[in-house]
Amino acid sequence: MNVERTVRLCFEAGAVAAETHVNLSAVRTDGEHLWIAGDETATVERLTCDTADRPTEYREHVSFPLVDVVPLPGEADEEVDIEGISRNGPYLWVVGSHSSKRKKIKAGQSDAKAAKRLASVSAEPSRRVLARIALADDVPAGTTPEGGRSAALGGPGLIDLLDDDEHLAPFLAIPGKDNGLDIEGIAVHGEPGAERVFLGLRGPVLRGWAVVLQVAPREDDDELRLTKFADGERYAKHFLDLDGLGIRDLCAQGEDLLILAGPSMDLDGPVRIYRWAGAARIQAPDVVHREELHRELDLPYGEGDDHAEGIALLPSGELLVVYDSPAQRRLPEPGVVLADVVALRSSR
Repeated sequence: MNVERTVRLCFEAGAVAAETHVNLSAVRTDGEHLWIAGDETATVERLTCDTADRPTEYREHVSFPLVDVVPLPGEADEEVDIEGISRNGPYLWVVGSHSSKRKKIKAGQSDAKAAKRLASVSAEPSRRVLARIALADDVPAGTTPEGGRSAALGGPGLIDLLDDDEHLAPFLAIPGKDNGLDIEGIAVHGEPGAERVFLGLRGPVLRGWAVVLQVAPREDDDELRLTKFADGERYAKHFLDLDGLGIRDLCAQGEDLLILAGPSMDLDGPVRIYRWAGAARIQAPDVVHREELHRELDLPYGEGDDHAEGIALLPSGELLVVYDSPAQRRLPEPGVVLADVVALRSSR
């Protein structure tokens, strides 16, 4: 796989202090703007490109706290762990990981303290966010100019619905980094008010099969509610053979879904892009076999760094890739991180 070029992403001092630029987890292009999020804050970031047709740099960074436009399930200062962003019509959609969290071992700790930390698992309700953000003049707001409103998913939430799911319920209490439930991508398709929302799961991977959840949120009394599908369920499950990999991001291209796939566990690679043709038309549970998916390309990854976490289509049809834990070579100067641009095989 050849990287066509790199693009500079320039962040202001506050985001650098919060280390947002080295914890990138979601990205979406939107005309001249780039919407981006890190997994350690409760904000979304907007950058603006230098040239719309072939950007070389995104700058003019502005940070927007989510709590200013939608209610969040946790405290105002708790991280939401945003793992997916999608733009659809006048709305920006965001999703949190919904995952449980296990404490990390700290350097210099005794064996006993290290083992105790590994036994500590928290449910992290603040991560259970699925929200539709109204945009007015490319700024998150309470309403769009046409009167559409920002709203977040109310009850029952996804975790409530999955509590007795035959496939996913056993994984709800398992931390995301341990192959537990971990949402890491979102793609939204359809006209506003009739959206189909696809949620890609990094985990669990079930005997090599990755999972995509499909939901249909609709506004009801200032909140989003999940409407029922034809079978009476409020979500549909799709099982995909991604060669044993989990889903790190989703990106719509027409009626296809591009899938960023990588290990579900704390491993470096492999990392690949797959195309799920016609996925946006599917409205019922589905099992997607390997021959139904096109492996577009492999992405680079490092040893302990350079973990591809987000993909977005550029106006040229190329794919922008952002990385969590970027290697030092991606940090040419303070506040600047380099993203990769790669060509899709189907676009060549």
